[in-house]
Amino acid sequence: MPPRYLSFRCSVPWLLLLLQTLFLIRSFFGFPAVGDVYSPSNFYPEFQDVNHMVIFGFGFFLLVLRRYGFSSTGFNFLLIVLGVQCSVLVEDCLFFSLSFLSCSLAKAVVSMTAVVISTGAVLGKANPVQLIVMTLVELIFFYVSRCINRTFLQVPEHLALMHVHLFGAYFGLAVSSCFPEPPPGLDKNRSTPKSELFSLLGTVFVWVFWPSFNSILADSKKKAVLNTYLALAVSAVAAFMLSALTSKDGKFRMAHIHSAVLAGGVTVSYTAPSIQHPWIAMILGLLGTVITILGSHCLQRCFNPALKLQDTSGVHFTFGLPAVLGAVAAVVLCVVEKGIAKQWNDLSSLGYLIFVDVGAFCQTICTALVTGLITGLILNIKLLKAVHVSKYFDDQFYWEVSFKMISD
Repeated sequence: MPPRYLSFRCSVPWLLLLLQTLFLIRSFFGFPAVGDVYSPSNFYPEFQDVNHMVIFGFGFFLLVLRRYGFSSTGFNFLLIVLGVQCSVLVEDCLFFSLSFLSCSLAKAVVSMTAVVISTGAVLGKANPVQLIVMTLVELIFFYVSRCINRTFLQVPEHLALMHVHLFGAYFGLAVSSCFPEPPPGLDKNRSTPKSELFSLLGTVFVWVFWPSFNSILADSKKKAVLNTYLALAVSAVAAFMLSALTSKDGKFRMAHIHSAVLAGGVTVSYTAPSIQHPWIAMILGLLGTVITILGSHCLQRCFNPALKLQDTSGVHFTFGLPAVLGAVAAVVLCVVEKGIAKQWNDLSSLGYLIFVDVGAFCQTICTALVTGLITGLILNIKLLKAVHVSKYFDDQFYWEVSFKMISD
């Protein structure tokens, strides 16, 4: 094996030390006293739910590869604790909004969802150095995208932040397209019943805490929780139903349950605080599951090979497509509600609202694709020690692994 693939001892520890030192220095001169900025006492339960969802839920959600369990959960935890610090500081630099430190902390954890989703697209192919660089670059670009939506399109803060699924999915796909394809005979990128069971455990945790995720920054928290839960419930029921209908022998497929039960939460992320009738959220949950399951069939068989998409964890049809559906639904609901309220008299005002929603949606996708492609090219330079394709999807390259675990 070439020397540049031997060890990360001279890169990962020093990179982490450098970043942590920079964060400490910046926080020493930038943070106000915590006692002066702490928000109301009811903040912590919601923050705890979102924190559990991002660290524990997504950590096990990504555990789908049979020989990449340590890296899936361990790297996810490392990236989150490192990225949250970076995210808070970026929030301070770009938006100057550290008047409430806890609010910025909540936004930082929510923003890390974009990185976790993107990590699922390059799972098993990027080494720790590449993942750390991708995390820092993606957080900066995501905040720039949010700043554009807020400044030029006047999108409310909580809605701009909810583009996190859209940005993370397409950023990850663009990054993944820059990595070499694994050799045809490599079978380490498949799952086992044990890895699928742990991944389903992560899915259940993400499902349980998703209402807190959609409501933590919303003004109408009770409405957001109700609509999100109903959408998730219908999405889960539809996932089991469609899984049995689309399989040849009528049995449930774990891949469908793993991805489709979360589609409802993604689809209503933009509209959960504003939906007036619960049946609308339930329909969106149903449509989200349909587009996820049908999208998994079409994309994996037709579009992925043609477009050279390498989506290890299926983030495109788990988060990307439902997020697109949610963005379109937000535009439709805006047209209906504003049109009914104004009896379609002020068409210019209605057209402006549509332009803002569609513009924010298109800007987010375009920024994610372009910056993701640039990031992918940067990650594959020799300085970042790209992993050879024969070492894809293998814990043994990064962790001390016993021979018994390798054989299992």
